[in-house]
Amino acid sequence: MLLPLLLAFFAGFALILGLFPVSFDNRPKLQLNMDDPLAGLAPPIITSENRKKRSTDFIFLILSKVAVFNRPLAITTIGRRMYKDLSISRTRLTVEEFLLIKELIIGVSILLVVKLADRSELFMFGILMSIAAGYILPELWLRARIKKIKDSILKYLPDTVDLLGLCVNAGLDFMMALKYVVEKSNPTVITDELKNMMQEINVGKPRRDALRDLARRYDLPDLSTFSRTLIQADRMGTSVIEALNILSEDMREARFRRGEAMALKAPLKMLVPLLFFIFPVVTILVAGPVFLDFFQNNPLKGLGH
Repeated sequence: MLLPLLLAFFAGFALILGLFPVSFDNRPKLQLNMDDPLAGLAPPIITSENRKKRSTDFIFLILSKVAVFNRPLAITTIGRRMYKDLSISRTRLTVEEFLLIKELIIGVSILLVVKLADRSELFMFGILMSIAAGYILPELWLRARIKKIKDSILKYLPDTVDLLGLCVNAGLDFMMALKYVVEKSNPTVITDELKNMMQEINVGKPRRDALRDLARRYDLPDLSTFSRTLIQADRMGTSVIEALNILSEDMREARFRRGEAMALKAPLKMLVPLLFFIFPVVTILVAGPVFLDFFQNNPLKGLGH
């Protein structure tokens, strides 16, 4: 049973490679400046952190070399969706490497099913569950990472808008205020994104397009409101100070409403552990001695005689 499955897999893989020829990545890479007299003289200090980083770099190098065969799958609609999700999740993985991880999980799961399961009716069910697990588990990890990053943006965006408003009220223009906030604030996801947006504007990208792309990348209502307000202030020629002050108040109110919504959901989330873990223990502690005493000293025994 295993040999026909492997042959079918390799036949389909060869068909895909035949339909979509693979071209290796030949992009130019930065080289060491050999004209520098100090280049290469001082060897790097080897620490445990550097050694760990080298091992992870070696793993990613192997993944990148093997994952090149998944490039035909990366140009599909699903591949473009994965590219957007991976860019939001801020990982080092490419679409090809992410697909390779899924394939490795599927392969290991199938080998475990073949090794452990017997040739029964559940064998094909185990194969199907292995394929489903290999596809779903990396997606769940990616969705959790994206949710964490979006929550971080929603958490720190009002404070960042406040700082921008304070800098603009102090007399700085928007770009100088943006530079000051990015350089002086603690590094967060939103400050990193604002730094990237500032670099795009400095190399010639219009401010409206940079703000619009920032809102489109994460698709968050608060971030969209931030970008739309600044774009409208730039287009209409209105004061950025007033727009930032109003935006800061609205975002703080929205964050307060989200906190109230989370507080209202807390009793419903506590209901499940309350029913399945707390109530049974309380029932055993309260009613257990009563039942034991009733069965040991049953007052109804004498009524039957």
